Amino acid sequence: MQLRYAFRIEPGPAQRIALSRAFGCARVVYNDALRAREGARRDGLPFPKLGDLSKQLITAAKQTPERAWLGEVSAVVLQQSLRDLDTAYTNFFDGLKGKRPRMGAPRFKSKRDRRQAVRFTANARWSITPGGKLRLPKIGDVKVNWSRSLPSTPSTVTVVKDAAGRYFASFVVETDTSKVLPQTTGEVGIDLGLTHFAVLSDGRKITAPKLLRRAEKKLRKAQQNLSRKTKGSANRKKAVVKVARAHARVADARRDFHHKLSTTLIRESQAVHVEDLSVKGLARTRLAKSVHDAGWSAFVGMLEYKAARYGRTFTRVDRFFPSSQLCSACGVKDGPKPLAVREWTCTGCGTVHDRDVNAARNIRTEGLKVAAGQAETVNARGAQVRPAFVPAQRATRTPVRKKQEPTRSCQPTGWAQTGIPGL
Repeated sequence: MQLRYAFRIEPGPAQRIALSRAFGCARVVYNDALRAREGARRDGLPFPKLGDLSKQLITAAKQTPERAWLGEVSAVVLQQSLRDLDTAYTNFFDGLKGKRPRMGAPRFKSKRDRRQAVRFTANARWSITPGGKLRLPKIGDVKVNWSRSLPSTPSTVTVVKDAAGRYFASFVVETDTSKVLPQTTGEVGIDLGLTHFAVLSDGRKITAPKLLRRAEKKLRKAQQNLSRKTKGSANRKKAVVKVARAHARVADARRDFHHKLSTTLIRESQAVHVEDLSVKGLARTRLAKSVHDAGWSAFVGMLEYKAARYGRTFTRVDRFFPSSQLCSACGVKDGPKPLAVREWTCTGCGTVHDRDVNAARNIRTEGLKVAAGQAETVNARGAQVRPAFVPAQRATRTPVRKKQEPTRSCQPTGWAQTGIPGL
């Protein structure tokens, strides 16, 4: 399994200039390569290969007065920029073929983009000094704020400058699955929501922090201050950074909350079962800001890779599974309920249910069936839905089979298509 570790770095004034030069050179090579490929497409010619682009746009370009300054940065940075473009084209064409979700064609990079990044591989001969500094070619020894030790020798390092003006060193390391947590007997189903971020099948409710909502006052003030600045002025650039820092604080706090909660659940439970929500669908509703503030996709992704790393079981329950319509005690389907109904009584056995806790218990039960390959769920209209393929764990590093979509006759209508939690 490959993991990424990011650490804050503190380059000096001269090193910041050198990094800015590396960002700019990588961006120019990327744009030149994109322009060459788009020109070949427009003329009906085959795409130039990566090796030909490297010879033309890097090796030969350094000999010309217009691109002589490309020699001031490491050649590995420029080569990796070409590889990034090649990967972008591969992902674009795979999306057209249905091998992965669709994405747009590669676009030109702008020097006004607030986020910049360059990557150094082993060929660049970067290293970590005995004093704990990061030695980068043609940049120097950069101070790193180590918060923990790396589990193995990293293969690459990516230097990132984010929109808030902070610098990070991101290392990719290979880890094995030998670090398995002790076996436990607990299994938990998780119902994600907005008022309560997560409701567990054992009755626990995790209150949603709503970090973006809490920071809206400061964000609004920073945005208003930015709108009053003259475009192109130095004060406007400072105001842009202040807005970016305000958003970065919210994102960092949300990521910290996700990491702590996901780690706790993985340590306590041998198996974790989560409903596969349609976040894209919910992001097109009036709940969009709250949905993005919750960050369900990032949280579920953390649960998935941590379960694979520590030897736990992770399953996704189909989004059309009617978790809020079934009685977790007797299994009777009691029909759809408005979101305002938070408690209901089963017409079959008379059990009084908390809507979210009951949904979490049903997700746990269905997750056990999915893990055993016995799931055959019904959608909100009672039609049978074939069980979806379970995604492979990240540790296997094998292609993931595309999940089967329900037939047109089985698709629900109205609110059932949005994947609202608990429906």
